[in-house]
Amino acid sequence: MLTDVRPLQASAPYRRLFLGNTVAQLGQQMTNVAVAIQVYALTGSSFYVGLVGVAALVPLVVLGLYGGAVADAVDRRTLALVASAGLWAVSLGLAAQAIAGNRAVWVLYVCIAVQSGFYAVNNPARNAMVPRLLDTELIASASALNMASSNLGLTLGPMLGALAVAWRGFGAAYAVDVVTFSAAYYALLRLPRMPPQHQNPRAGLRSVVDGLRFLRRAPNLRMTFVLDLCAMVLAQPRALFPALAYQVYGGGARVVGVLQAAPAAGAVLAFLVSGWVGRVRRQGLAIAVAVGCYGLAVAGAGVGTALWLAVVCLAMSGMADMVSAAFRSTILQVAAPDEMRGRLQGVFIVVVAGGPRAGDFLLGSLASGTGERFALVVGGLACVAGVLTSVGLQGRFLRYDGRRPRP
Repeated sequence: MLTDVRPLQASAPYRRLFLGNTVAQLGQQMTNVAVAIQVYALTGSSFYVGLVGVAALVPLVVLGLYGGAVADAVDRRTLALVASAGLWAVSLGLAAQAIAGNRAVWVLYVCIAVQSGFYAVNNPARNAMVPRLLDTELIASASALNMASSNLGLTLGPMLGALAVAWRGFGAAYAVDVVTFSAAYYALLRLPRMPPQHQNPRAGLRSVVDGLRFLRRAPNLRMTFVLDLCAMVLAQPRALFPALAYQVYGGGARVVGVLQAAPAAGAVLAFLVSGWVGRVRRQGLAIAVAVGCYGLAVAGAGVGTALWLAVVCLAMSGMADMVSAAFRSTILQVAAPDEMRGRLQGVFIVVVAGGPRAGDFLLGSLASGTGERFALVVGGLACVAGVLTSVGLQGRFLRYDGRRPRP
């Protein structure tokens, strides 16, 4: 039942990639919560906080698809280095605008849009590296470790970011991101080169279309994306956290940090007993159950006005999301051929990162007219309905067997 750490023991390059990503996630999540609080401080509106997601969505979709095609055509390490340098520059820009006392919310939207574009190129390249660094039987355990890395940042980052904002202002949170990204960049420099192993088309629109055509013929891979969209678009609560903290729970920036950290804390708890993940064969069924539980937990967070109840429900949503994400990533890494892996990772990034940003706008808009608690309940129940509808239309996904992976 305990965490399987064999991937870290088996491959030094994977260990470097894992540690670099972990450090970078911490700083990035500090920045995310600082941006949300800064936008709310400038506007006093959940709708404008939700617009942060809109600003990130378009470059994420466009460059996520194209970035995945590039990752299949060039050295993946080189591509990750270039994109990471761009992300580092954006972190410097966010720190500079905060220190200068910026009062224009559009500056934040522009920074987030540029950051999203570099992220959309960087992550497909990084994620497509993993199967080159590990044996196939370790991929499920590596997926759990990668989710733990992400959620450790999601747990500590929002709390530390909120504390930094309360202590020294927004510039302090952004400055930490600059420092942590420097360490992550060094870890990336130490990875081996990863040129294409096959005859590749040139990266371009045709290559992107080829990847989407392959996905159309891959129902199991496609269902992993559909179910994640049910959760992230219909039941993503994070745009509501500033208003919940200030208006419902009577707190401030620290309570925003607690709400932001609760789902990730639950995911970390789930990771501590994730040794069973590598032994599950009916991975499609596990994903469907986990996403349904996620929706129920988000709906539960909107019931009542007690902060502790919301924190517990959000932590449970994080547990469910960790299980879902580990299996979704495993199916993508194992069932996808290497020559398509970068492009499918691009789609994965569009869904995983773009879905929550669309969800920010959807629930932020709903909450502006109906209230934050009502939006949580409606969003969570809509997620459950989406899961039931999806598996009803594509029932064979529930029979997906990890021993015989088929896209």
